[in-house]
Amino acid sequence: MSDAPETRIHDDGAAPVRRITLDGPATRNSISAPAYRAIQAAVIDAGNDPAVRAVLIAGEGGFFSSGGNVARLKASAEGTLSEATANTDALGAMIKAVRACPVPVVAAVEGGAAGAGLSLMLACDMVVAAAGAKFTVAYVKIGLTPDGGVTHFLSAALPRQLVTELCLLGRPILAERLAEAGVVNLLAAPGDALDEAVTLAARLAEGPRGAMARIKAEIAAAGRNDLAAQLDLEAEGINTARFGPEAREGLAAFLEKRRPEFGG
Repeated sequence: MSDAPETRIHDDGAAPVRRITLDGPATRNSISAPAYRAIQAAVIDAGNDPAVRAVLIAGEGGFFSSGGNVARLKASAEGTLSEATANTDALGAMIKAVRACPVPVVAAVEGGAAGAGLSLMLACDMVVAAAGAKFTVAYVKIGLTPDGGVTHFLSAALPRQLVTELCLLGRPILAERLAEAGVVNLLAAPGDALDEAVTLAARLAEGPRGAMARIKAEIAAAGRNDLAAQLDLEAEGINTARFGPEAREGLAAFLEKRRPEFGG
């Protein structure tokens, strides 16, 4: 078994913005099954806490996450297929938890992200990245294929030829180019990504929690629904929301020309 250091996951337990931090600068915040499970648990707990209205995920040491720890990946080849499957299942469960979280999840990215770290970033609802940050689908360079949903997320956002280039050549792509493609929501000056992401998360936390959860669900369903199904889903959502306290406050605030107070 590898003696590579584990990245620790810090959950500050705060509200309304819950911060989850990857702390393993010796490996640029590489992540493996223990980190996957810790992040999954923290995100689920945040989503179940009605006081939490946004989640922020960041990395220590000027980098988001380098993905799977290569030393541990090499060691895993000496184990069994069931052990390897348990690892990828844990990664998949983490990604699903981030996507299913009912509150907005924001990634704050300094330096860049690779492999499973890139998957984690792409699973977030919004991304704040430092200019010059580099993102790499690095698997091919070590004879592996992507996991963590990276081909799903990239293929939904980028042309097939560019996704193929990223996956087959393992070339890094800059934050500026991902910003042009809409994958990165906000470019920050190097060193400022966390502060900008905190500001964004705080703004999201002021929004209507229930409405935002429904909006996230509608966006998630849009890729698999035809127009008729999506129209039905949206109609159900707005007709449910219009009778609730969030819409009551939002509509009153609009008519009274004041900022809405959605609680929390």
